[in-house]
Amino acid sequence: MSSILPSDALGRRILCDAEYATVQYVGSVPPTKGIWIGVEWDNPQRGKHDGNHEGIRYFKCRHPTGGSFIRPDKVNFGVGFLTAVKNRYGLNDEQDVAYGKDNALVLGKKTVELVGFDSVLEEQSQLNKLENISVRECAVSHAGQKEEISRTCPNIKSIDLSKNLLSSWETVIDIASEVQNLEILHLSENKMKFPSAATPVCGTFDKLRVLTLNRTGVTWVEVLLCAPGWPALEELYLASNDITVLERPTNVLQTLKLLDLSSNQLIDGNQLHLIAHLPRLEKLILSDTGISSVHFPDAGFGCKTKMFPSLKHLVVDNNKISQWSFVNELDKLQSLESLHCWNNPLGPEKSPETLRQLIIAKIGQLKFLNKSEILPQERKGAELDYRKMFGNEWLAAGGHQDPDKNRPQEEFLAAHPRYQLLCLKYGAPEEGELKAQQPFTLKNQLLTVTIKCPDKPDQKPMEKKLPDSMTIQKVKGLLYRLLKIPGSELKLSYESLKMEGKEIELDNDLKSLQFYAIENGDCMLVRW
Repeated sequence: MSSILPSDALGRRILCDAEYATVQYVGSVPPTKGIWIGVEWDNPQRGKHDGNHEGIRYFKCRHPTGGSFIRPDKVNFGVGFLTAVKNRYGLNDEQDVAYGKDNALVLGKKTVELVGFDSVLEEQSQLNKLENISVRECAVSHAGQKEEISRTCPNIKSIDLSKNLLSSWETVIDIASEVQNLEILHLSENKMKFPSAATPVCGTFDKLRVLTLNRTGVTWVEVLLCAPGWPALEELYLASNDITVLERPTNVLQTLKLLDLSSNQLIDGNQLHLIAHLPRLEKLILSDTGISSVHFPDAGFGCKTKMFPSLKHLVVDNNKISQWSFVNELDKLQSLESLHCWNNPLGPEKSPETLRQLIIAKIGQLKFLNKSEILPQERKGAELDYRKMFGNEWLAAGGHQDPDKNRPQEEFLAAHPRYQLLCLKYGAPEEGELKAQQPFTLKNQLLTVTIKCPDKPDQKPMEKKLPDSMTIQKVKGLLYRLLKIPGSELKLSYESLKMEGKEIELDNDLKSLQFYAIENGDCMLVRW
């Protein structure tokens, strides 16, 4: 712990009683004697004022109780990077290494449990073998003596510096410049100052692939100013930074595959146009951004946009998406395969199962929805249901089974861009499918159906009353209880009293008896 007042104390990050703060003032506070440090706490409940003390303004705070004065000897200004590494891994030079009981390694006064591989002792006792280092919450504030890191830890590839006392991006460069093969760098929860103007590209981050800057206070402009120094960056995490405005990246971030902007209040979906031409971007995380709409104006109904050409995975959980037009627009993305959209007010009156079916039907190339794979049978069922659900609306808007007369109004096509494609895929809906359902009464709900097993003469016919809303899958479940034959082995069909001699296959487990127009007195045939 360093409590000696450094010459560059102003603006430094500090720790005091496990609370983090930024130094905003160093000097006297009359009528008291001695030097005081005025700080703005990260936790505003920790302070007493906003930098105004007894009518005198010493510094400014964003919160009325965010400031305090504390004595220098109460403050921890942090330690150098290598000191933190040695403390974390129990490798101070003066400590002895020995084996303890129960497969434990004793390093000085610290006991480190071995985790089942022979090289643990060597990796933890020789700093020059370490490749992945975590000094999270170790009060790191500076690089230490020049070339000390490169001489002692030459093989580092990954560093976690989250929640330390890093005050500026320059300090990060000081540390990283001594790590020749740095690929992964985590800097979250360090409230740092970033460059406000373009800086010379130094080559420090030439091999960096993953950079985490969550809760650092960085702005998008500052990201773009630093980005020329990240020529190989593939993953960039910028969650919870109050980023509200984006700008188009010019000749930077062109290698980016993943961008996390979650918990930044972007709100306006048109902001996304500014990052829509990152050529390699495969995953975009926009959770909790307040976004409610998106539009790709370069593509019409049923066409693909040139924006986000490589985007496969989109995460929009915890937003304000309430219009189906948002989902319709996503079908324009040429590479989209996976969508997360939990906790949005989209169709609140509909069940989760119905919402899932509608989203699947509206986005044709989707393979995963909310982490659950979309199997071919589920897609077919969802698209057939969608085709039937909006069939009458399609007819009313000018749709027709005759292709020469099929001219739905533009308003319908805007609301259901894939409907015409589904008609081509499965055929236009027939009148029998779109027949209005009779009023919900017990009499209308129950069908009397005779169940026969034509290949099993010893099996007597059964007469059952079944709800017309019952799916084929549930019918198979009932037959399993009656016949003790697994549903996967059953093949169902039926004969209608109106079409004697014609057997109609019941080939879609997700469809109801009503969908197949089964009526009272019809005979269901069961084979296995």
